[in-house]
Amino acid sequence: MGRALNIFYNSLGTPEMYAIMAERLRSGMRLVTLETDDDAERAARIADCEVAIVAATPLTERIIGAARRLELVHHQGVGYHDTVDTAALARRGTRLALTPQGTTVGVAEHTLLLALAAARRAAFADAELRAGRWHINALRPVSVELFGKTVGFIGFGRIGQEAAKRFAAFGTTNVYADPGVDHHAGLPAEARSFDWIIANADFISLHLPLTGATRSLVSREVIGQMKPDAILINTARGGIVDDLALADALASGRLLAAGLDVFQSEPLPKEHPLCGLPNVVLTPHISAGTRDALGHKMEALFANLDRYRRGEAILNEVDLAAVAV
Repeated sequence: MGRALNIFYNSLGTPEMYAIMAERLRSGMRLVTLETDDDAERAARIADCEVAIVAATPLTERIIGAARRLELVHHQGVGYHDTVDTAALARRGTRLALTPQGTTVGVAEHTLLLALAAARRAAFADAELRAGRWHINALRPVSVELFGKTVGFIGFGRIGQEAAKRFAAFGTTNVYADPGVDHHAGLPAEARSFDWIIANADFISLHLPLTGATRSLVSREVIGQMKPDAILINTARGGIVDDLALADALASGRLLAAGLDVFQSEPLPKEHPLCGLPNVVLTPHISAGTRDALGHKMEALFANLDRYRRGEAILNEVDLAAVAV
């Protein structure tokens, strides 16, 4: 089939993760991985690769410039807005494709996990129990149930909709704000305005890409308009929320709790105010990070690369000419 297609993986993974990926490689494909989380190594390893796979670690202009043979960048998920320098790709005529497969279920389930954990202060209770403190009654006044609550989804694409189905099983009333979604009878939520959800929802769950329009959307002012017993869940992107304003609201009791998988600064510094709060559940950007999701993603991604190699139309390609840069 000729020269192997060299595929660079831009994030530092584990041997076990690389093995899951390698199992799904097609004949004639070679996976090039990192040994250190170092940009000098990235520049060296991408140099002779025709394809780069991007996950959470951004593919920067510097690394793109080091890629002498790069023809296609394939995102492992869909959140390319803050992980790929699209301007650099457009200038050199390199194509970009996405992988919507595999992400939906994991993120939807993690959204529910964070909501339940935040509602019951599960992380705090676990840590306290391990330290010998048995809070059998102290958490009753600040713990709540999902049943009967209104859950508001800001952004209601495939992930938000799958999350809403899972919340509905707990007896919630679901509403959403998303101007890009046409309301119809089959949706698992009713349409409301952004302002209505911010002011009235018991749980607010974010499902938006990070763009110029959504950056700092959940500002100090917006947080101040939420109900005092509201719980904020973010499995989307950290830059959508003002983390320091959220920490202040949680510390003062202005908000009941939060469940966060993403942050303005990643990794989240251990001295960040959020880390010392009992009413927030924190996870390290792992909502789509399951073995199942990775397998599904790689099956779909390498199948798309097979199409590319055969000269066929690839799926889920981004029109870089239409992307604001």
